[in-house]
Amino acid sequence: MKPGKLPLDFLGQLLGKLNIEDKRVVLGPRPGEDAALIDFGDRYLVAKTDPITFATDFIGWYAVQVNANDIAVMGGKPRWMMATVLLPEITTRKQVSNIFNQLDTAAAQLDITLIGGHTEISYDLPRPIVAGVMLGEVDKEKVVLTSGAKLGDILILTKGIAIEGTSILAREAAPMLRKKGVSSTTIRSAKEFLFNPGISVVKDAAVVCAVSDVHAMHDPTEGGLASALQEMAQAGCVGLEIDGDNVE
Repeated sequence: MKPGKLPLDFLGQLLGKLNIEDKRVVLGPRPGEDAALIDFGDRYLVAKTDPITFATDFIGWYAVQVNANDIAVMGGKPRWMMATVLLPEITTRKQVSNIFNQLDTAAAQLDITLIGGHTEISYDLPRPIVAGVMLGEVDKEKVVLTSGAKLGDILILTKGIAIEGTSILAREAAPMLRKKGVSSTTIRSAKEFLFNPGISVVKDAAVVCAVSDVHAMHDPTEGGLASALQEMAQAGCVGLEIDGDNVE
């Protein structure tokens, strides 16, 4: 199979076979939905897990952002995180310290508490892997689902396209890009896309939920805009009309 997400139809078949009997699981695994919801009385616990397998220089920072994003687009507030850090045998103590510092710094910036996890040096790994588990909470009446899209809704992209992919390419493949004729100035600029405009949508989601009646949200990181739109359409059983010439 090709690298990346599983095909939506195949994933749907797999998830459709799961038998969830716990009545407190309000929203279990479904294609397109960003996180799970568990009934905690006056509110829902929002739970998400996401690994980072491709980026190395800011892998800890990435892990916090992508997991927090998926809590935020459910209308929730990211609160607690656990991280499993798997490292190649060639990893140095300095590299381990950098990953932990990134996790700590990124979590502090979003008011998230790191509550545990697991770290180990593993055989045959070509690069580090960080798998995050993020927990958050949301008032029951403020939940937003990917599947909540309705006819007549307007789609809003809060940031530009290809921010994440462009930044990763600039950070992970700079020598190759230079050989292809991309200028050092362009590469430096692209590297900073990670932070400016940035891949976090936590603030974006909080602001839009505070000022509007939002029907659906979805995080396009780790898949891009096209995949996110397909997931929203399938989850909500709606069609989408997109003017590609006006997408920037």
